[in-house]
Amino acid sequence: MRGYFAIGVEGISKPMNLGNLLRSAHAFGASFFFTIAPAFNAREVKLSDTSDAAKHLPLYTYDSVDQLKLPRLCALVGIELTEEAVDLPSFRHPPAAAYVLGPEKGVLSPELIARADHLVRIPMRFCVNVGVAGAIVMYDRLLTTGRHARRPTGSRGSPEPVAEHVRGGRVVRRADASRKPSGA
Repeated sequence: MRGYFAIGVEGISKPMNLGNLLRSAHAFGASFFFTIAPAFNAREVKLSDTSDAAKHLPLYTYDSVDQLKLPRLCALVGIELTEEAVDLPSFRHPPAAAYVLGPEKGVLSPELIARADHLVRIPMRFCVNVGVAGAIVMYDRLLTTGRHARRPTGSRGSPEPVAEHVRGGRVVRRADASRKPSGA
């Protein structure tokens, strides 16, 4: 799999949800984790983060959306259950992405929505726990960006084997001789 991803939350207040999301981020191979304007007890987070993710992936905390700093070319993807958002099964994940979820019993702030490069929604009838929503997004990214065997066409079939990577010959790029610089 090429590229990288991060996941974060805005305004999270329940430490068990944060611990669950941290553990899932660690398990799915997130490059870093971030919080924006959190309100939780850090000691309680460890009760549900049984993988001790904070020791294994960088954790950044920002007081506001304005302070959020992402790597160059990293797309900010807001996960929100709104009409204007793209359904997750139809979304093409950017190679470098930072996914951000809203708080429990709330929505992403207008500032974050305005800053987001993409808005994506998980097509469901109502919101689920922030840890579950984050795991669904990370799993979808894994399915759509990783190299996995294709699913069988029937329920009794076996997955097709993963095709071996084919390396091409050497590629030499040269300036097109037929194009002349302007003014020549």
